[in-house]
Amino acid sequence: MDILLLEPTLKETIWGGRKLIEDYGFETSLANAAEAWLLSCHKDGPSFVTNGEYKGKTLQEVIDIRGREILGTNNADINDFPILIKIIDACDKLSVQVHPGDEYARAVENENGKTEAWFVLDCEEGAELIYGVNRDMERAEFAAKIEDGSLMEVMNCVKVNPGDVIFIPSGMLHAIGAGILLAEVQQSSNTTYRVFDYNRKDKFGNTRELHVKKATDVVNLRFNEADFSPKGEK
Repeated sequence: MDILLLEPTLKETIWGGRKLIEDYGFETSLANAAEAWLLSCHKDGPSFVTNGEYKGKTLQEVIDIRGREILGTNNADINDFPILIKIIDACDKLSVQVHPGDEYARAVENENGKTEAWFVLDCEEGAELIYGVNRDMERAEFAAKIEDGSLMEVMNCVKVNPGDVIFIPSGMLHAIGAGILLAEVQQSSNTTYRVFDYNRKDKFGNTRELHVKKATDVVNLRFNEADFSPKGEK
């Protein structure tokens, strides 16, 4: 079987930039390209094959045709393609959000949970992201701070640099800050519980939905140290 060349699905958002279009050469009629889903079998953003006998088909369709052999020899426990790889261009800051683990997501959302990792490709000087809370707290206080708009008071804001690696387990509150370009490797899931969006409105004048109950169910509210700098010998 030939190596498959893939074309990503691009996503436009209220916080997205144009680096993926202007610097990476992805073609789109969208106003911005916030995300490029480079390797994906997820229904919300599949990768498309651009060469060979399967040209025009999604990666999932190729797997369905060829069977599990395409996933390698140790594939007995793989029911769905397990990972999703993106590039994300955050021109503005993303909403503060959290993802559920597998057990909760499969019971409530009928899909996988989401643990992810980021590699900072580039960022503006002084760029920050949110990594959990800045002190231990209880779920009732967390929910109250969402409701009264004071959640940012307890967010752990951390400066980042190119080359930093950030591991985001399910349950970790997080948000990519403005001026950050990163690669993301994640479980194949698109379940996100948003808890704060800076009171922004979309192009139709609507504020985006918050998911207070579900986020409160799954969030980890223990403080975690945040050191993302490279480790080991250079």
